[in-house]
Amino acid sequence: MDPLEMQHDSKKSNKPKYSKFTQQELPACKPLLTPAIVISTFLLVGILFVPIGLASLSASQEIVELVHRYDTSCVPSADKVGFIQDTKTDKSCTRTLTVPKHMKSPIQIYYQIGDFYQNHRRYVKSRSDKQLLYKDAAHLTKDCEPEVYGADGAPIVPCGLIAWSLFNDTYTISVNKKAIEVNKKDIAWQSDKNKKFGSDVYPRNFQNGNLIGGAKLNESIPLSEQEDLIVWMRTAALPTFRKLYGRIETDIMENDQLTVVIQNNYNTYSFGGSKALVLSTTSWIGGKNNFIGVAYLSVGGFCLFLALLFLVLYMIKPRCTLDYPN
Repeated sequence: MDPLEMQHDSKKSNKPKYSKFTQQELPACKPLLTPAIVISTFLLVGILFVPIGLASLSASQEIVELVHRYDTSCVPSADKVGFIQDTKTDKSCTRTLTVPKHMKSPIQIYYQIGDFYQNHRRYVKSRSDKQLLYKDAAHLTKDCEPEVYGADGAPIVPCGLIAWSLFNDTYTISVNKKAIEVNKKDIAWQSDKNKKFGSDVYPRNFQNGNLIGGAKLNESIPLSEQEDLIVWMRTAALPTFRKLYGRIETDIMENDQLTVVIQNNYNTYSFGGSKALVLSTTSWIGGKNNFIGVAYLSVGGFCLFLALLFLVLYMIKPRCTLDYPN
């Protein structure tokens, strides 16, 4: 065969096949934005968003929330860091609160920490997910620096800075001088308990070094049942955050006297952080959050305003139609 013909055939075979996709000839729909369609769209969005915003705002306003910051009032000495680090000092603190409104059960109890950057890159990475889940993965501590090994040189379970800094303040609550039980079951996500923490993994060498970071763990209870740890290990995105401590399963009436005995153990003073106790009821939108309602109302109201504005403009100066000559 002639070499020129072979070259011509090879070029012909390398030529891409015709495709409607590559040639952008697929069927398409281009909406025609007439004044009626634009006004109707804005009107529909406004009619939908405004009621949702009003319902969300109303539900948020019905939530009763009691917030009490105690980190400053529960430290009697000027040397706050020295006080909190002294293991021989009694750190119990009693606070009396008055309930502003009737609080229906279940009442959520949160601890709120401020200026604690759990989203710091080094802090977030300082954990071993495989070690938390599998019994035979205790040695997988590569990412857990600096909390890797205990005083005896054995791996810490659970290792890493997140577990080491576990919150360890406790609250004992009584209403009108009558003690009430705080339910600490089912405070963690069920998916975390089943898929991230092993039922056959037990704490070992935890908080037995020279520097104690936070709470200790019961070595006879598997990690999947250590719900305070599971809640803490789900790191927060913002420097001020709340984490669920427990629930009160009874109603608390308006003007009831709430006595809280706080064991003020957790050291937020070294980095200038804050601590607060939060008691809150819930509704169908969760906790108290006015932002959702305000956002829906703002968007809905703005859409209604635009719909009215375009309607007025269209009535004043209707859209012109051009007559083309034959």
